[in-house]
Amino acid sequence: MSFITGLLLIDAPASALNNLGSIPGARTDNTVGVKVIRTKEGAFPYVSAQAFRYWLRMTLEANGKWQAAPIYREEKVAYTDANPIKYWDDDLFGYMRAPSTKESAKKAREEDASRQGETPTSDTITRVSPFRVSTLVSLAPVTLTEDFGVMSRHEGDPVPHEHQFYRTTLRGLFSLDLHDVGTFSYKQKTGYRNLDQTRQEQAEAAGLAHDEAQKTYRLSESARLERVSALLDGLAQLEGGAKQTIHYTDVAPPLVILAVTKGGNHIFGHVVGANNNRLPTLKTTALEEALTVFADEILSDVYVGWTQGYLDEERAQFEAWAANQDRIKISHPRQAYQALIDALQQNPSWLA
Repeated sequence: MSFITGLLLIDAPASALNNLGSIPGARTDNTVGVKVIRTKEGAFPYVSAQAFRYWLRMTLEANGKWQAAPIYREEKVAYTDANPIKYWDDDLFGYMRAPSTKESAKKAREEDASRQGETPTSDTITRVSPFRVSTLVSLAPVTLTEDFGVMSRHEGDPVPHEHQFYRTTLRGLFSLDLHDVGTFSYKQKTGYRNLDQTRQEQAEAAGLAHDEAQKTYRLSESARLERVSALLDGLAQLEGGAKQTIHYTDVAPPLVILAVTKGGNHIFGHVVGANNNRLPTLKTTALEEALTVFADEILSDVYVGWTQGYLDEERAQFEAWAANQDRIKISHPRQAYQALIDALQQNPSWLA
C-alpha cells in the first residue's frame, strides 16, 4: 500500500491558535489561556489534531468542488450523514454512526425537515479516517505572554480582560492512506463496516467496483484522485485558528516536506528541529539518512516547499546541500503540493 507522507511547519509570530478557555485563579475572571504541554524543559504550545482537522474541513468547504456531508444533531449527539460514496469528507476523515432506537429519537428524526435528504441508517457503521494528522507542537519551549486589555467604550468602569499568546513555530505530521481513499468495506468488524445495506445498494447503483472476496466497493480511479487532489489543495491553502481578529496568523505552512511512500510510518518525523537559538532548522544529516535507509520505500520524489523570505539563510544552506540530491525538488509550498498531485496523476498504481 502507498501513503502520502508529509511534514509541515506553521509560523506563529504572535499567536493564540488553540485556546483552553478561562484560567482558574487568574487576575481577571475572563482570562483566556492557550493549550500547552508543560515539561521540565518548559511550556510547548500546541494545536490539537481536532482543531487542525476543523481548520482543514472549513478550508475544504470553501472549495466549490468539495462535497461536504450534512451534519445532524440528536440531543447531545452530532454526526455526519456517514455516506462516503456521496460525501468526500466522510470518505477521507472517517465517521461513526450508531442510530438511536429510542422512540423519542425516531420521532425527532421524522419531524426534522432538514433531514429529508438523509441516508437511512439501519445499523452501526464506522470508518477509520484514511487521513491522519499529529498534534501540532512547538519546536521549542516558550515563555507565554500575558496580554492585558480593557473594554472601555461605555460609561462606567472599564471591563478588564486578559489572554495568553506566544511566538513559536509549530510542527505537524500527516499521512494519507491512498489505498483506503474511495475504498469502502462492509465487513462485520469495528472500523471496517463502512457500509450498511442501504449504502451497499447505493454503491451498486452508482457502479462502484465490487470485490466480493474482500467485501469492498471502490470508486473509480479518477474519482479517488479528484478527492486526494482536493485534500492536498486544502492543505496548501489552509486557513483557521483562534484569535485571528487580533493576531492574524497565516497558518498556511511556509515549509512542507512531501513524498509518496510504501509504508505508513513517518520517515520525516525527525528531520526538522530547533537549533540552539530555538529557531527551526532542517537537519540534512537526518534527511540524508532517511533517504538512504528508506530508499526502496520512497516511491516519488521528495517535494520540499519553502516560502522565500522564511528562514532564508537556512534555506540557502539546504539548497546547497540538496544540489547533490537527485530526488529532492524545492519550490514554493503550493507548487510542491501541485507537483505531488501531478506525480499521482502520472502514477495511478500508487492508488492501488
